[in-house]
Amino acid sequence: MNNRYSRQELFLGKEGQRKVGGGRVFILGAGALGSSSAEILARAGVGELTIVDRDYVEWSNLQRQHLFGEKDAEDKLPKAFAAKKRLEQINSEINIYSLVSDVHGLNIEEMIKGHDVVVDATDNFETRLIANDAAVRHGIPFIMSSCVASYGTTFSIIPGKTPCFHCLLNHLPMDTMTCETVGVISPIVQIVSATQAAQVLKILAGEPVKPVLRSIDVWQDERAEIDVTQLKNVDCPTCGDRATYPYLQYENQTKSEVLCGREAVQVRPATTGTFVLESFSERLREVTTKPVINSFLISCGFEDHRIVFFKDGRAIVHGTNDTKVARTVYNRFLQYYAE
Repeated sequence: MNNRYSRQELFLGKEGQRKVGGGRVFILGAGALGSSSAEILARAGVGELTIVDRDYVEWSNLQRQHLFGEKDAEDKLPKAFAAKKRLEQINSEINIYSLVSDVHGLNIEEMIKGHDVVVDATDNFETRLIANDAAVRHGIPFIMSSCVASYGTTFSIIPGKTPCFHCLLNHLPMDTMTCETVGVISPIVQIVSATQAAQVLKILAGEPVKPVLRSIDVWQDERAEIDVTQLKNVDCPTCGDRATYPYLQYENQTKSEVLCGREAVQVRPATTGTFVLESFSERLREVTTKPVINSFLISCGFEDHRIVFFKDGRAIVHGTNDTKVARTVYNRFLQYYAE
């Protein structure tokens, strides 16, 4: 008899464990928080995990992103794919899906349909607002989390009951610190992801979740819990009486985005499509340096920049924070595809 979850079942009860096993969780981001939360939930036996991430594994990730190894960084594997590969080794009994994709307001609603919880593990503010709009619109609990340096926060958003992330915007510190500018230590990642995963398990098991914004600084030995019930805004454009879900509107979707602290810009094509990377890499042979190609992307030096080009047409242009420069380089790079 498989007693894999016996210790957890002693705590949750048979019915609680059954509900966890039938749960479907969407994890937005496979970086530090996403990979740690995904591992906890996979080991807990959550029946289905969908992991989406737009980025690839780099050497700087290995210090805190526990699902990845050196070979993943060498091969520049997409994080979502590498995470799925590792999680399947941890628990082959559950269903794990990976999406190598950029999440935006025009595709997220289709992605999260049918899930019981959306886990926020993104590192960017706009995507968090997009996910908040989509989760609230579809009535799906949304577990918001973030961490930087030694500090982290978590908050569980239950549509129709708690304030949403948009409600809290004017009450949260608008700090410009990021992991790329001030760093991050692994212990705070583990604490925040453990708190986040615990909230997911509570929701799946049918336990009540408190409307509490939690913060902790593991280096300064400081923590706080704030009941934010009274911050729910009846005029909130996301969860108010006349919700418009502004971050799901076409006009609010950015096509070029500076990746904070990385001296890099992501460029998203105006139309969707799939590129044949093998033939493209052949055309690029004479104009690129140090190419790395796999089933998902081409990474190479081009002119004075490094480009990571994904098969969906997205690209990360390294070596600039200027979106105009990045788009110019992108367009010159893409010319070789049509030749």
